[in-house]
Amino acid sequence: MISRRASRTLSAFWLFSAVFALLLMPGSAQQAAQAAEKGGLTIETSTGRHEFEIEFVARAEDRARGLMYRKAVPEGTGMLFDFYREGPVGFWMKNTYVPLDMIFIRENGAVARVEHRTKPLSEKVIPSGVPVRYVLEVVAGTARKLNIQPGDRVVSEFMSAGK
Repeated sequence: MISRRASRTLSAFWLFSAVFALLLMPGSAQQAAQAAEKGGLTIETSTGRHEFEIEFVARAEDRARGLMYRKAVPEGTGMLFDFYREGPVGFWMKNTYVPLDMIFIRENGAVARVEHRTKPLSEKVIPSGVPVRYVLEVVAGTARKLNIQPGDRVVSEFMSAGK
């Protein structure tokens, strides 16, 4: 039988070990929270300049997770994905509960294509249709409301064209 004092010491040791392991683990909650940088983005359309507060993701594992599992995406916010080079890309809505607009953007910041009102939880691939470097996801209805069209310009501190 273990004494109470030994039991508490052992419990404290295991708790410390678990916390330490979480901090060092590649997929830890701490790293996930730091994975997305936050900043601003502007879309220049025929209706004016529209400002967004965005999360920026560039690592493959962060791009794969995207906006999955979120129950809401507030208006005026979004997530910008960087693929580091222009090329065809495809997205799906698996494990994504909120309908989104996807704005496919060329390396120079020009909007290439807009996919309106994606279907939540769908595994159907949504292709860029043309080579793009970036994809911006915003709450569904935003692109129509702001009249975002191919050829409109997107500027952000996270985009090579905006630097």
